[in-house]
Amino acid sequence: MYDLIVVGGGPAGASAAITAARSGASVLVLERAKYPRHKVCGEFVSAESLGLLRNLLAAPYQSLLDGAIRISEGRIFLDGRLLHAPVDPPAASIARFDLDEVLYQSALAAGVKIRVQTTVQAISGSVTFRVSTPAEEFEARAVINASGRWSNLTAAPVANAEKWLGIKAHYAEIAPAPSVDLYFFEGGYCGVQPVTLRTDHSSHGRVNAAAMVRADVASSLPQILSLNPALADRSREWQLLSDPVTTSPLIFRKPQPVRDGVLNAGDAAAFVDPFVGDGISLALRSGALAAECMGSPELYAQQYQRRFGPVFRASSQLRRLLRLPQQIRKPILSVLEHTPAVTEFFVTRTR
Repeated sequence: MYDLIVVGGGPAGASAAITAARSGASVLVLERAKYPRHKVCGEFVSAESLGLLRNLLAAPYQSLLDGAIRISEGRIFLDGRLLHAPVDPPAASIARFDLDEVLYQSALAAGVKIRVQTTVQAISGSVTFRVSTPAEEFEARAVINASGRWSNLTAAPVANAEKWLGIKAHYAEIAPAPSVDLYFFEGGYCGVQPVTLRTDHSSHGRVNAAAMVRADVASSLPQILSLNPALADRSREWQLLSDPVTTSPLIFRKPQPVRDGVLNAGDAAAFVDPFVGDGISLALRSGALAAECMGSPELYAQQYQRRFGPVFRASSQLRRLLRLPQQIRKPILSVLEHTPAVTEFFVTRTR
């Protein structure tokens, strides 16, 4: 009998597991993949969660944060316009390949038991929970679902929704700027920012290109890179450094922090628009909050809505703005382009 079983070992699951284990709980993490691994991710860690991340990392892995590239500006390329927004305090750019690995090692150091390549098939119970895998069953007093935006443990998607997919790869670029650049086009966007890998000792620059696109618009990064003129020009000399990874479907729905007594964290609770740059931050923060509230689903639901509800509302408003016809967007973008304070306001709304 464990005090807590966490399903999923990404940032949300690791944050929950480490937080609970350090409070004295016996914790088991069940992860269907293995470490290290590349994941579709913007690899943008907002300043609001950097303190939490530092506290989660065991001492030998603190250098990951110390050596991370700092992102101090956001640039938005839309309808032929360029909007600037300061990122203050600066965010950090951390490859998921590195982040998941050091969180995994930090969880082990905290006393968490982790089983990789283990798929959870079902969760049953209420006062105590039974978690079933193909090989065996486990029991726990509490369960946190951090299995991601789409799994057999997460609420079913809305029928007839548009099919969106995510795709990402690393490319070589000479002297990339310390900014997160969002290139929008009809049917999606691509985010680009500099990033490093701990195992990469070459002298070239590395950028992460992560896109969210409607499946009927494009299905590969070369196609996506050609959809925005500024991005097509920038990427012309890029060299591919990692195999592209994809994920689908990407589903937007109202946050569901609790389901049948199980606490949902990270994308399992809700998928936030990637362009707001809060995915990793929300994962880390909601995972820690779930661990703190693991004995009280009602408290978790209340605190989740209070802390994270504004982010989802703001991102939904920005999504609606981007869906407006170009002729309607044009005067709005003109105001944003000539009034940086307004653009900065939109950015801070998602923090």
